[in-house]
Amino acid sequence: MIKKAVFLTSNSDYTKCPPPDKPEFAFIGRSNVGKSSLINMLTNHKGLAKTSQKPGKTQLINHFHIDDKWYMVDLPGYGFAVASKAMKATWEKMIRNYLTKRENLAAIFVLIDSRLEPQKIDLEFIIWCGENGIPFVLVFTKADKKGIEKSTANARVFLDRAIEIFGEEPQYFITSAEKKEGREELSAFIEGEVREYLESKK
Repeated sequence: MIKKAVFLTSNSDYTKCPPPDKPEFAFIGRSNVGKSSLINMLTNHKGLAKTSQKPGKTQLINHFHIDDKWYMVDLPGYGFAVASKAMKATWEKMIRNYLTKRENLAAIFVLIDSRLEPQKIDLEFIIWCGENGIPFVLVFTKADKKGIEKSTANARVFLDRAIEIFGEEPQYFITSAEKKEGREELSAFIEGEVREYLESKK
C-alpha cells in the first residue's frame, strides 16, 4: 500500500517532466470517469488530485512521487471536456507525445466507467495504445454506483470486446473510490510491476 505521495510538478511538455530515473504509471480516461477520486483513494490522500464536477479539470501532465520509488502521473481526460477544439488538439498532442516518447513509462491505467456499456472512444483509445505498443491496464471505476453485479456485467462486455480486438483479455481491476474497492489489488499489482522494472534495470 502507498505510504507517501508528494506532488512534484505539472508540465505541458514531456521533455520537461522529471528525470526518467524511476518507473512511471499514468492514469487516463474519459472526462468525468472518476480519475482524481481513484488517485486520491489509492494514495489515501483526499486532496492530492483535484476533483471537480466540471469535466476537463486536469489540463497538464501531473507528476507525483510515490514512496520515493516510482512516479504516478495524472493525465488530462479525453472526451467530453468543455474546451475549444484548439485546446483539445493541444491536449491530444501533449498526451500522444508523452505516451509514445516517455521512456520510463511502465504502464498506463485506462479508466472505464463501469456504469456504462462499452463506449466507442474508450475502445478507440485502447486500440491506439495497442497499435503503439503502449502497455495498458483497464480500471473499471464507480463500481458502487450500480452495484458490483451490474458493474461486473458491464466490465465483462467491455472485456469481451477487447478480446475480439486483441485476441486476449487485458489485465483489469474493478474499483470504487467511494468504498475503496480494488485498492489493495491495484496497489499490489503496481508494487509487483515496480519491483520487476527495477530488477530489469540492474
